[in-house]
Amino acid sequence: MTSRVLCRVNRLLEQAAATRPVLGLDTSTSIASLALIAGGRVAGSLQRPATSHGAALPGALDELLRAANVSISDVGAIAVGTGPGSFTGLRIGLSYAKGIAMASGCALVGVPGFDAMALSALERDNTLDDTNLGRLVCVVVDARKGEVYAALYRVVADGLEKLSEELVIALEHLASRIAEDVMFVGDDRAKDAAALVESRGHRVAVFDTGTLDLRGVCVAALGGARFARGETDRAASLEPLYIRTPEATFKPTSKNPAGIGTEGVWSIERKNSFGSI
Repeated sequence: MTSRVLCRVNRLLEQAAATRPVLGLDTSTSIASLALIAGGRVAGSLQRPATSHGAALPGALDELLRAANVSISDVGAIAVGTGPGSFTGLRIGLSYAKGIAMASGCALVGVPGFDAMALSALERDNTLDDTNLGRLVCVVVDARKGEVYAALYRVVADGLEKLSEELVIALEHLASRIAEDVMFVGDDRAKDAAALVESRGHRVAVFDTGTLDLRGVCVAALGGARFARGETDRAASLEPLYIRTPEATFKPTSKNPAGIGTEGVWSIERKNSFGSI
């Protein structure tokens, strides 16, 4: 079980302020999201719909660096979203980030893509603030084969607490285990989950991934904070977070012996299926 706090972007930028510039990129969806942070601020960001991330990334990165007046040799680290998401998009993004790190000598930092998505929603939606402490946030993305990728978060003071690891689960099973008001973040499957939970009398809201224009910024900020702490990854061992095939259960807790609802946070026993880069 996971339980850790993701700070808001301004706090993450403060933590990374003394480092060299950090690039962030995420290609887990059909929209490539890139950003550059430097000196405790966002130096630039862009989002680019892409039918081919491999073809679009070089031009997008060059545009971002030119606009920020930064060269690739100035970059101290590249942070990359590790998924889950599109298998092809993840492979391309990680391969590209590894290539930049190896060619330029900068550090490499992997960032869970769902953390960036949840944090982006927190930054963009004014209903997810300190006046709504305890609000549940659920990231949901289509995993095909009748399943979704999902992860749970909760709004806490100055950020989000990550309650679960990412997993693959049937949409109906996910919805049946959410017994409180919730903000869904994701694609069309998030809308489907919201409809199921709302039909059971709970208030829901949906934040679509198409409006998450801070996803690249959040990847860069989360990666920058890790870089500042000296937590970097080796190119040889950093792999996409594909997440197949899981066996997801709800673990009983002292507060909820039956393991019902979101008090029984996911306990995951699964086989992770990673592909080579």
